[in-house]
Amino acid sequence: MFTVTHLARRCGLSRGTVLYYESIGLLHAARRTQANYRSYNDRDLLRLQQICAYRKAGLHLEDIAVILDRRESDSAAVLKRRLLELDREIEAKREHQRAILLLLQDATSLKGTKAMMTKEKWVSIMHAAGLSEEQMRRWHIEFEKSAPDDHQQFLESLHIPTEEIHGIREWSRAGEIGG
Repeated sequence: MFTVTHLARRCGLSRGTVLYYESIGLLHAARRTQANYRSYNDRDLLRLQQICAYRKAGLHLEDIAVILDRRESDSAAVLKRRLLELDREIEAKREHQRAILLLLQDATSLKGTKAMMTKEKWVSIMHAAGLSEEQMRRWHIEFEKSAPDDHQQFLESLHIPTEEIHGIREWSRAGEIGG
């Protein structure tokens, strides 16, 4: 038998995480000792280890519940869907890499000249790298969230009018994807 703390340690989790998994039904409710302590058995440990393995693979808690509590065919469908999601995420990251390389290439070729990057050039490079309008908006949202001062400086470097910069930063802070 395991206490919640011991179970958590065995799986490399915090006590709070184990209690959370129990509260949402992902981990079955523990039996109680006479002293009203939670008591888990080997089956609970195995289930928690499975949960940890699926989390490590990037599955969402809702998907893990489907896999652990339903038929095998449901499990395969969930895993295939997650694999496709990962493929899309990887491709988006590759698009970002291509965009950065184009930006670096453009910056290198402009050294020693008085040419400047403009909003139009930047948007053209992003489109050439395969980014959609929605992906560019997500890029701005993440930039604003992680480095707001740098985002401001970047927008200014593109010689965007002050009012337009203000608008871009507002929808970026609000997390608005749609145009």
